[in-house]
Amino acid sequence: MEIIKSIVHWLSYAYYLYVFGYASLFKVFQKTSMMQSMHSLGFNKFWTIGIGLGELIGVLLLLGGLYNPQFKNLAVLLLFPFAVGAFTAHMAHQEYHHFYNSLIMCFLSIILLATDKTFKIIL
Repeated sequence: MEIIKSIVHWLSYAYYLYVFGYASLFKVFQKTSMMQSMHSLGFNKFWTIGIGLGELIGVLLLLGGLYNPQFKNLAVLLLFPFAVGAFTAHMAHQEYHHFYNSLIMCFLSIILLATDKTFKIIL
């Protein structure tokens, strides 16, 4: 069971890193299609780049998490609101073809924290 848990964790980690990695870089480097999409959601250039920088910080923390697990957990906690915000924005604007990745990121945030050996929630 531990092997399956570890495989699920690292596959989730890889996909999480991939999705947030390209999304953040597209925003920071102002790819035309991303800028138009964000503009249609009501975000101007300043906010789009700001969101991209926040996501990029999370991605860098995710990469740092390979060496220090606390960074990975911090990155997931930082990126989770971005996933929820993206899901909410796409649903509010009825962009149903774009909401899948953000919904998956919401679930993967929980999976990553739940399957991490160093993360505990004490209530």
